[in-house]
Amino acid sequence: MSVPDDRVYSETHEWHKLDGDTLTLGLTKHAVDQLTDVTFVEIREAGTSFDAGDSIGEVESVKTSSDVYCAAAGEISEVNEKLGDNPGLLNEDPFGDGWLVKIRVSDSSGLDGLMDAEAYAKSIEDS
Repeated sequence: MSVPDDRVYSETHEWHKLDGDTLTLGLTKHAVDQLTDVTFVEIREAGTSFDAGDSIGEVESVKTSSDVYCAAAGEISEVNEKLGDNPGLLNEDPFGDGWLVKIRVSDSSGLDGLMDAEAYAKSIEDS
């Protein structure tokens, strides 16, 4: 499985891509493969502030539901509205058009403890 090397990854299978003070957050291909068919995505609305490690929403599939966590603190600046009409986009393109949310970061120090692409790929090899 290809894991993009331009972002960092959490143990709970979220990817975090920081560009200046804007963080784009999504779920990894491994996560969406485990969820199977995503049926609903609910993310807190733009303007919501949160601390590092907080749940910022939930993804539901035919199999289960899963909270989405962010390793940085900040405020949601944009939610991927395409997922409301087409939650399956998350299955189709989790590292691209299936991003979940953009965040204006106030504290990115939580990203320091996340895995790079190589470490993340190794962590999912046996699962």
